[in-house]
Amino acid sequence: MSTATIATEVRTYVVAQFLSGEDASDLTGDYDLLDSGVIDSLGLVKMLSHFAKVYQLPIDDIDFGPDDFRTLDAIVAMISGHQPAAAAA
Repeated sequence: MSTATIATEVRTYVVAQFLSGEDASDLTGDYDLLDSGVIDSLGLVKMLSHFAKVYQLPIDDIDFGPDDFRTLDAIVAMISGHQPAAAAA
């Protein structure tokens, strides 16, 4: 799956789950989701669970932290770097 496709899906998910009904025009790839309060610790868990299922991420084998979910760009990079196909390539 392309990085652009992942980026679109991640942005769509974040807007739907955490910004429903709000103006998301400021939500750029480098917008800080944690410091801005868009996503909190419970949201991180919910998001990780969702992305683990959708992208078949081996979450038990990944060393990650909050910075991997701080921005849309960071989330996309984390997903892209840990997809089963990426690991096999």
